[in-house]
Amino acid sequence: MDVDSKVGAYLQTQLREAPAELAHFFTEFEDLYERKIWHQLTKLVETFINIPEAAPFRIGIYNEFVRDWQKYMNKVKLVLFALAAARQFDSISAAAEFMEKIAKEVDQPESQEAHALALLESAHFRLLLNDLDSTRDTLEKCQRMVESFATVDPVIYASFYRVCADYYKAKASFGQYYKNALLLLACIDIQELTVEDRVQRAYDLSIAALLSDTIYNFGDLLSHPIIDALKGTEHEWMVALLLAFNAGDIGKFESLTGSLHSQPLLAQQESFLQQKIRLMALIESMFKRQGTGARTIPFGVVSAETKMPVNEIEHLVMKALSLGLIRGGIDQVGQQITVQWVQPRYLGKDQIKNLVDRLVQWEGRVIETAQQMSQTTPELFA
Repeated sequence: MDVDSKVGAYLQTQLREAPAELAHFFTEFEDLYERKIWHQLTKLVETFINIPEAAPFRIGIYNEFVRDWQKYMNKVKLVLFALAAARQFDSISAAAEFMEKIAKEVDQPESQEAHALALLESAHFRLLLNDLDSTRDTLEKCQRMVESFATVDPVIYASFYRVCADYYKAKASFGQYYKNALLLLACIDIQELTVEDRVQRAYDLSIAALLSDTIYNFGDLLSHPIIDALKGTEHEWMVALLLAFNAGDIGKFESLTGSLHSQPLLAQQESFLQQKIRLMALIESMFKRQGTGARTIPFGVVSAETKMPVNEIEHLVMKALSLGLIRGGIDQVGQQITVQWVQPRYLGKDQIKNLVDRLVQWEGRVIETAQQMSQTTPELFA
């Protein structure tokens, strides 16, 4: 056999020590290594390291086996193998230094994608050490690198958006977390995440959507399969809360305040959430009237639908106008609002039914207008 003695000895040792369900991998590793079939060997190693039971072998596989033939493999795969090993380290600091070393090794003109990936994963470990400044600098550098690439492996995008999301979570920048976490989900198959990871990501996204002062459209989250991860868990009430905000349903929101108080971040921001649900109620009120011909709405009507005093309605509408949620004007003398446009909405079942009813009304008005015209100007319909 034409197998390096050190590599051969390592593989034989692991073959004897590995559990029965993993032992065959070491036999296949040796065979492919001997025949120098590097592509298939890379794929087999990738399969092996992704098996949860193989976790104790990941450091050894990388150090004693992969490094021997790393010059023959795709460098992005090499970084992923190194990352699998780094995640088994007892020290986060050691893992960060290890990935920084890997980043330097693959810092070649032909392997800049791998270099960016290694930098991003080193930044992830630095973030776990609460080194926010270093993480930010690395993210800025990697963003410039990624933008310069003609094509980008999806795994690079996934790593970038994941580290960005985690960084903004640490900074409590809810809007940026929401944006980057959703972009991450667009780059991966969520079924490959563990159940715990899906629940945590859905929970964090829900918190971010509710507490961001820039997010007033919950459609991207409510229509994404990740939200289903909360169903059947202790956090299922979060879905109901999101639906209440999406519909501007103040009554439903108030019925969920007990659950809301169980979440410290939401409880601390209750006054902000009270204002946000009333803004959503205002948007819903305006949205329901679109297409009905009722573009001018008295303050009293808005007061009843948002459960706010009449003397606070002007401030609420000005807030909605400044956020770009609606377009129109305020008649301070006449105490009424004129609405020309409302932010597009994600529609729940009740809202879709309301839209259907409005379309039926619109159809009826069109037919009525056509009949009136045919009676008054029959020559046009001759």
